[in-house]
Amino acid sequence: MRTITLIILHCSGTRTTQNYSFRQCKADHLKRGWKDIGYHFYITRDGQVHEGRPLWKVGAHCKDHNQHSIGICYEGGLDAAGYACDTRTKAQRRSMRALLERLTEQFPSAIIMGHRDLSPDLDGNGRIDPDEWLKQCPCFDALLDYEDLEPCGLLCEE
Repeated sequence: MRTITLIILHCSGTRTTQNYSFRQCKADHLKRGWKDIGYHFYITRDGQVHEGRPLWKVGAHCKDHNQHSIGICYEGGLDAAGYACDTRTKAQRRSMRALLERLTEQFPSAIIMGHRDLSPDLDGNGRIDPDEWLKQCPCFDALLDYEDLEPCGLLCEE
């Protein structure tokens, strides 16, 4: 098995008025010439967790971090007007939490973060500030929402 240090959360960048199924996402990734969907898991609005790439395979979801991460994408991320927004349904929130709890048991030292949190620190202050995000994905603060699942010693105060 690969060494997993990160669990990276993504959104599909889909408006609340549009559907973007697991099959559509996978088909779009295959059209790009990829071997499979880039994510290891995809969570649709009804809360169904779809398994994408097997965990032992490297994903294609976050440049320079795929080798040591698991990619999870939820359907949504944009409001009806196309602006970044936490559009996760209650079902998606429940499913995402359950999946993350399971994965952090399996990979206890993995840190959960959003795709945006891996943007470059342009001003060198040790933080990735909103004006430095390359993307707003996953359109919510993954570090804050799942801080209770983070491994102590890395992000927890002693």
